This record gives sequence, structure tokens and C-alpha cells, in this order.
Amino acid sequence: MAEDFKKAALDYHRYPTPGKLSVEPTKRMATQRDLALAYSPGVAHACTAIVEDPEAARDLTARGNLVGVISNGTAVLGLGNIGALAGKPVMEGKAVLFKKFAGIDCFDIEVDATDPDRFVDVVAALEPTFGAINLEDIKAPECFEIERALRKRMKIPVFHDDQHGTAIVCAAALVNGLKLQDKRLSDVRLVTSGAGAAALACVDLLVSMGLRVENVTLTDIKGVVHADRGDAMAPNMARYAHATDARTLADALPGADVFLGLSAPRVLKPEWLKTMAAKPFVLALANPDPEITPELAREARPDAIIATGRSDYPNQVNNVLCFPFIFRGALDVGATEINEAMKIAAVDAIAELARIEASDVVASAYGGVAPVFGPDYIIPKPFDPRLILQVAPAVARAAMASGVALRPIADFDAYARDLERFVFRSGQLMRPVFEAARRVLQRVVYAEGEDERVLRAVQTVIDEKLAEPILIGSREVIDRKASDLGLRLRSGAGVTVLDPEEDDHVFGPLTADYQRLVDRRGVPPEAAARRMRTRLTIPAAMLLQSGQADAALVGGTGDWSRHLAYALPIVRSVVDGGRVYALSGLILQSGALFICDTHVNHEPTAEQIAEMTLLAAEEVHRFGVVPKAALLSHSSFGSGTSASSRKMRDALAMIRAQAPDLEVDGEMHADAALSAPLRDRLVSDSPLEGAANLLVMPNLDAANIGLTLLGAAASGLQVGPVLLGLQKPLHVLVQKVTARGIVNMTALAAAEAAQAD
Repeated sequence: MAEDFKKAALDYHRYPTPGKLSVEPTKRMATQRDLALAYSPGVAHACTAIVEDPEAARDLTARGNLVGVISNGTAVLGLGNIGALAGKPVMEGKAVLFKKFAGIDCFDIEVDATDPDRFVDVVAALEPTFGAINLEDIKAPECFEIERALRKRMKIPVFHDDQHGTAIVCAAALVNGLKLQDKRLSDVRLVTSGAGAAALACVDLLVSMGLRVENVTLTDIKGVVHADRGDAMAPNMARYAHATDARTLADALPGADVFLGLSAPRVLKPEWLKTMAAKPFVLALANPDPEITPELAREARPDAIIATGRSDYPNQVNNVLCFPFIFRGALDVGATEINEAMKIAAVDAIAELARIEASDVVASAYGGVAPVFGPDYIIPKPFDPRLILQVAPAVARAAMASGVALRPIADFDAYARDLERFVFRSGQLMRPVFEAARRVLQRVVYAEGEDERVLRAVQTVIDEKLAEPILIGSREVIDRKASDLGLRLRSGAGVTVLDPEEDDHVFGPLTADYQRLVDRRGVPPEAAARRMRTRLTIPAAMLLQSGQADAALVGGTGDWSRHLAYALPIVRSVVDGGRVYALSGLILQSGALFICDTHVNHEPTAEQIAEMTLLAAEEVHRFGVVPKAALLSHSSFGSGTSASSRKMRDALAMIRAQAPDLEVDGEMHADAALSAPLRDRLVSDSPLEGAANLLVMPNLDAANIGLTLLGAAASGLQVGPVLLGLQKPLHVLVQKVTARGIVNMTALAAAEAAQAD
């Protein structure tokens, strides 16, 4: 198995392209003019502007979002002094994490210099390149003097993550662990196993937060660090060298509240744990094998809270919880350093996030189980997407308050919205919809109120003040599931729960109304009453139609078209005999693309193509996007004579007659719709400018295939489908919808309802 993993790891790094990084341009380079702007002669203007104002480099180059991950390879992971070249895979990996979690660009730089002075000279000379420096895998004690010297010489943040990243996450874990154990940091006694860079950074940070120096006992490979040991100690180590009779780790542990291990495997014996104070906290962070395994620790001390550095145990102390977001906040305010105030702000933000219910993204990343704050969940999971929203603003605020921010943030609400692009790809597209939903809160009913995705989404809807939710389902089940998920919502407290089995005063009259609606559609009264209790789309639609809700979200389970079929007799189209259509959005690297009709009409007529295009264009406007519609076909601008191509030409004429200001053209191939230069070669008078963003397909097969193919091939994120043409806002969720997708659809339905008022 170990050999299989080794092969998989080597293959991962080797194929399909060696390494884990590449450099991609951020500007178009398609024409001679592009080249002239990017390089000579246009680049000279950017250079001159920087000569006149060096701070302009942040606006004219990538420097303001570029971090150097720099190492000399003298202390790489658990491998030791393997040298700069062999450490390169680790530095590439660190750079990838910066990009993945915080959108920060990185160059990994491996410096073949073990002499601290030479290393400092090399790194300091790179200051014009970077907005910040992340030092990595440099052995102690040289790492202390290297960081100290670079911080003194450079006017950008220099951060040795092995020290400070570990310290921040460790401190966040301890803050929450002590909260659960009902202890105060100022009162506890802490014993370390290890007195290297990471251990000393952890202790120093905790002391700055309130841990008393006299309550700290360090131990290292020689035993207890004490006043009479006679070692030549660095000042940050000597401050903890107290007078004591303890000489070994076993001697130091009796009565201790906290064990902090950053040393070697299996150095903490279970019998020693039994001598610690009541409700101890054990941080066994040696990797890959901890100082004591959680199984042994828990057997010896069932009252202990335990954290390790491993992902296969609860409470993983992982630097990725910290460093991307510390740098994000520091870069965004142009900080000149990362100081103690910024580190403590990060500690508090990380600790606070663990006390908030986990997101559906976290649950899906960890086998569908959402952790709840408690002894086995005291720090967030590394894949919690909210870390950047929590930590980066806290760090930025601390930088501003401590006077090291050159570019203070004026509007933190706008900053938070900007950060959402790193968390939710739909954030930018949905922003105007969310703002519209917040203006006047609408009542949105959810048919599948017991669904975990709905419950998570509704908690967000409440927190972000997007709507007043109404859940259909059992109060007991909803409250129990919400509690199990760690959610704060409860029936009757911020959310209305209606149960078709119990709330006859609500559903009795609606059942009678529904029976009248469908009794001449082959549904006898008894069957209609049964449907009201068991087909939850129906009571949701009836609440909407009766005015007891302003919008409805149904489906998300079972067959999509069946939910639509249940709803249509209740919530009819705007025009008698008119059609309902489905518009789906895709968020791609290049921007948003909308496709119609992806779910409802198999072979729409020319009149229906025209109707769906106009409705879709109106909906695209709701997203704050100017619609540019292309009617797609197998033929292009009259090249074909099939019924399908004639249909699209006829539809174009109808659309232009009804909406002369709409940018629309067709019939055309999909590549012509998305490429203005290609389109210009085919026709000389197209009203479309640039790429189309609304693709109208000739039939459902083409629309659905196009949607799913683009989504898979281009890693597109789907928004919708959005139902068009109904009298009231009702949308049917697809089975693969996420909690965030439900939040998005809630905002959209609420915005539609608000506009209709």
C-alpha cells in the first residue's frame, strides 16, 4: 500500500505536466496592438509611472498580489536538511495552496545558501518583485535571525510560516479547547515537548495573548530547559528557563493543563498523561507520527481534548487554516509587516469560525458529515470556504489599527463582497440579485424543508437577510436535523415551519382549493388530499398561489419534470395558453453564459423561441448583465434551408420587431456567437458586439446537451434553472443543487417577488 501511494504521488507530480505550477497571462495577447501595449512601446509608460510613484507598481504590475515562497531546504517537512533543490516540490505545493485558498499568485524560490547572511542578502534583493515573503522550511536557530534581519531590511511583510502559522492555528485550537474545558489562558500551566522554532513561536504568541511566562515549562532533547542547565540560549528561549527541580518531561507534566508537542513520535507516555490536571488539553503535533496517538491519549485520559497535525484525526492543526488568509489581508491593505496584532486577530477569527456551524462545502469535503463545535471540532476544517471571509478582514483591520497599512480599506462591506469571489464562484454574478432581495424581505417557501441542504441554505438566508423562510415539514424533524447540523435556526424562531400533517388550519382550506383546481384533470378529491400531504411541491405552490408566500422553491429530489408538472396547474403562466421556459446560467472562467430553454420545451416554435428570448433577456438584466442574445443553429446566417434554421430566422424577425433595442442576431453557429472576429468575417452588419452571453437553442436536446457539455468541459458552475413565464416566482431545484445553489435561487426568487410588488 505504501508503494502504491509512493507511485501515485510521483505520478501526480510527473503527469500530465511536471510540477504543480504554471504561469498564465492575465491580459489578452491576440493582436499587434495588444503586443504594443503589453511590451514595447506601451510598457514604457508603466515604467515611467512607477519611477514617478513607486506605489503605482501595485496598480500596474502583479506585485501587489504576488508572494515569494522562499526556502534553502535546511528543514523540509520531516525530511530534514535535504537541500534547496529537493525541497522544491514542497515550495511549489505551498504556492498552489496560496492560489487555491486565497487567489494569491506565487513564485517559489529555492536559494542554495545555508549561510544566513548570504541567504538574507539574496532574499532582500528580491523586494522589488514581491508584495510579501513567505519563508519556509529553514532550520532553527538560523530561521530566527534570518526572519529578524529580513524584517528589518525589507518594507514588505516577511513571515516564517513554520513558526507563526503553526503558532496561530495552535493558539486558535487552544482558545476553543480551554473554552470547552472552562479554563482561562492566564491560569493554565503549559509544558512543551520541543523547543524549536515552531514551539517557541507558539509559546511566545500565547504569552502575548495572556499565558503567564512563569506557567511555561519547555523541554527539548536534553530534558527540561531550566535556569541551571548552562546552555547558551537565545533570548526567546532563555526567558522560559526557570529555576525548577524537574529534569524530564515526566517530571514536568504533573498538574499541567496543556501539553504542547512539536518534537518526535511517541515521546509522551500514556501513564504520564494521568498525572496532568483535570480536563487536560493535548496538542501532539509531531508529523507524521504524533507524540502520542489520540487512541492512547483518550484511553489514559477520557476527559482530554486532543489535537494532532494529521488529517485522519479530529482537530488537525494545519497551517493552511492561516497563512493564505493572513497574506490576503496583509496584501489588500498594503501592510509593511505582519505584526503581533495581526496574528492575534487571525487567532480570534479562526477560533470564532469553529464555533459557527460548518458549511455544506465542508460537509461534502469530509464525507457528508458536518462537524459541530465540541471536543472533536475545535478548529475549522482546511476546506472551510469561509476562512478567507473571516480571517482576511480581521487581519486587514488589525493592520490598519496598528498603523502598518499603506492602503487602508474604506468599505469593509464591499471588501467582504469582493472576497466572496474566492469562496463562491457565483458571487460576482449574484451580487445585484442579493442586493435586490435584501431591499424588502419576501416570504419564500421551501417544499423540502427537511432536506439538509435546504436547512443549511436557510441558515444563510436568515444570516444574510435575504428572505423570510417558510419550511414545509415536521417541526420535530427540522429542529432535530438543525441541531445535529449545528445550525442555530429553530421552528418559530426566525423561520416558520408548516406541517401538512398537523396544520389543518392552513392546509385544510388549501386542500379544498387544490381539489377544485384538479378535479377535472383526472385527480379525484381523495387523491388530491393525499397529494397535499405527500407531494410537498403541491402545498408549497398552493401557499404561493394563495398569497401566503411570495415565492417558492420546490424539488431538489426526484424527477425535475414531475415537480414542474405538479406546480403548473397551480401557478400558471403569465399569458393564458402561454409557455413556461427554463433559463440556466453557467459561470465560466470567461464570464457568465446563459442558455435557454434547457429543461421544458422539446421542440419550440418560432413564436416560442421569440417569447423565450425576450423573457430570458429580461431575466439576464436582473443579474446586472446586458443581454447579448444569439439564436443558434446548425446553419449560419442563411447558409441552411432546414426547418430548424428557418425557425430561428423567423424568430429573429419577431424579436427585432418586438424589442428593437435588444442586441440579438442569428441564426448562427455557436463559435460565431462567442467570437466577434469570426462573426465579423461571416456578416458585416451584426448588431452583436463582442461575445454573446445568452444562447438560445433550437430545441431542448441542444440546450441541455450544450449546458451539461460546457459545464463539464469548462468546469462551469450552474445557476438555475430559472423558470420563465410564470405568474409568480416558483423554481424547481435540480437534484445536484448545493446549499449555496439554494441560497442563490432564494435570492433570485425573492428579487423577482420584490419586483412584482
